[in-house]
Amino acid sequence: MAAVLEAPRTVPTDRIFYTGMAIVSAAIVFVGFSPTFFTRSVELGPLSRLLTVHGIAFTAWLTLFVTQTSLIAANRRSWHRALGAVGVALALTMLVLGTLAAIDSLNRSSVPIEGLDPRSFFAIPIRDMLVFGILVGAAIRYRHEAEMHKRLMLLSTIALLDAAIARTGIPGMAKYGPPMFYALQDLLIVVGMVYDRITRGRVHRAYWWAGGLIVGTQVLFLAISGTAPWLAFAQMFLRG
Repeated sequence: MAAVLEAPRTVPTDRIFYTGMAIVSAAIVFVGFSPTFFTRSVELGPLSRLLTVHGIAFTAWLTLFVTQTSLIAANRRSWHRALGAVGVALALTMLVLGTLAAIDSLNRSSVPIEGLDPRSFFAIPIRDMLVFGILVGAAIRYRHEAEMHKRLMLLSTIALLDAAIARTGIPGMAKYGPPMFYALQDLLIVVGMVYDRITRGRVHRAYWWAGGLIVGTQVLFLAISGTAPWLAFAQMFLRG
């Protein structure tokens, strides 16, 4: 996570809220990917090297996010700044690994919801990487503005949670597919907006444009995922 140099203009409960949201995000990832990664059974066979490294990097991001919010809560700002470069490097690594993993899943016809065309589903992880990259880049840009930075870091992490949510086994997920797990993902954004409204009397602009980017791209990519141009684009990444 990038360094925050200014004295933050926070309310006392911010430390609890952001640490709590980081823990919730980590819990969602653990529950969603527990059967296929964290507690993977030997009957499923070993994961490929790519997916193993991807899973480790994703776990490292969540671990770092929880650590960074905890450091701020403990007023260990110098340690938080020292870990900033690690966060930048890890984010870049995740963008590469996430894209490669998406291409790999496309070629293995691996989708979490039965009946989805793998080429259409390919739009979901590609969108995740696009939005994550934009929001992390913006968070780095605003690293000296604590109020903006911490919200962008939270939103960039929320932007990655759809894959984990889709695998949690929540009733209705298989029936409704992407609209269902996107709705649950968006609920986390709403929680942040409500928290701002209660504690500050207004919603910080980061939620309006960054949250809007997340929701807007959900709608856009779902709309184009079944179109001929997108299917042709996805077909370019199929081997053989």
